[in-house]
Amino acid sequence: MTKKRAVGKKKDRPKLPKTKKTEINITINLLKSVAGIFLLLLLVVAAGYFIRKYFPLSAFRQADHLESTELKKPKQKAAVPTYEVYTEHDRTIPPDRIVRKPPPGGLPRVAIIIDDFGYDSIIARKFSELGIEITYSILPFSPQREKIAKIAREKKYEIMLHLPLEPFEYPRVDPGPGVLLASMSPDALIDQLKKDLDSVPYIMGVNNHMGSRMTTLSTKMYQIFSILKKRDLFFIDSRTGRDSLCKPSARLLKIPFGERDVFLDHSADPDAIRKQIRRLVILAQRQGEAIGIGHPHTTTYRVLKEELPEIKAKVQFVKASSIVAIIGE
Repeated sequence: MTKKRAVGKKKDRPKLPKTKKTEINITINLLKSVAGIFLLLLLVVAAGYFIRKYFPLSAFRQADHLESTELKKPKQKAAVPTYEVYTEHDRTIPPDRIVRKPPPGGLPRVAIIIDDFGYDSIIARKFSELGIEITYSILPFSPQREKIAKIAREKKYEIMLHLPLEPFEYPRVDPGPGVLLASMSPDALIDQLKKDLDSVPYIMGVNNHMGSRMTTLSTKMYQIFSILKKRDLFFIDSRTGRDSLCKPSARLLKIPFGERDVFLDHSADPDAIRKQIRRLVILAQRQGEAIGIGHPHTTTYRVLKEELPEIKAKVQFVKASSIVAIIGE
C-alpha cells in the first residue's frame, strides 16, 4: 500500500516590517518622479532643438522684439536738407537789374527772404521777433511747415514756397522731398509741383531751392510758370546758377517776377554776414530796392539783430511781393 504524501498548507511568506515596506514604496515613487522629470527634460530639449532648427525666430518673438525696440528708440529729427550750393555767380549783380528810384522823401526798399524754413520752429520764432518785415520761404513736406507758417501768419508775414529744383550736382546733392527733376515728364512734373504747392499753407509766391540745372531749361520753366500763373503766384529767382532762364520765361507768361541781389550767409562767418547785409543796403540805395536771401542759421539771426538799429535808418523793410513786377509793364 502506497503512502499518500500529506498535503499541508502553504507556508506563509515572511512579512516585511512596516517601516521597510514604506521605504521601498518611497524609493519606487522617487524613481518614477525622477524618470518623469528626465523624460520631460528630454521633451523640452527636443522641442527647443526642433524650433531653433525650423523656426529661427518666431514671428511673435520677432514682433515683440521690434515693438520693444521701437518703444526704446529715441525719436529722431527729420534730416535737414542741404541749404544751397553756392557759386561765384552768387556774388555778382545781374547786369540787367531794373533800377527803380525810391519815392521822394522815401527810403529805399529791402525785402529779406529767409529760405529753408520747415525744420526748426524755434529759430523761426526768433526771426519773427526781430520787429521787421520778413518773408518766410518754407520747404514742401518739411515736418514743421504748418507750425512755422502759423508763426509767420501771426506776424502777418508773407509766406512763400521754397520749391526744390534739380541742381547740376544732383544726385550727389539732393534738394530734398518734392524736388522737380529735368527727367520728369510734363505730367509728372506738374503733378509733383501741385503737391508741393498744396503742402505749404498761405503761400503768396515761390522761389527756387537750388535749381542750377532746372532753371536753364526753358520748357520746364514754362511748365512751372503756367501753373503759378493759374494760381496767381509770383516768382523770385534765387539765382543759384549763371545761366538761369527764369526771367525770360516769366516775361513770356507775364508772371510777377523778382530776383535775388545778395545771399546774406553764403559764409557762416559773422563778419562775412555783416558785410553782405551792408552790401544789400548799398544796392538798395543805388537801385531803389533790393532782395536779400538768408537762411535759418542762428548766426544769421544774431548778426541781423545787431545790425538792425543802424540799417533801419537807411532802408525800409517790405514784403517780397511789393518788389516783384511783371516784366515790361
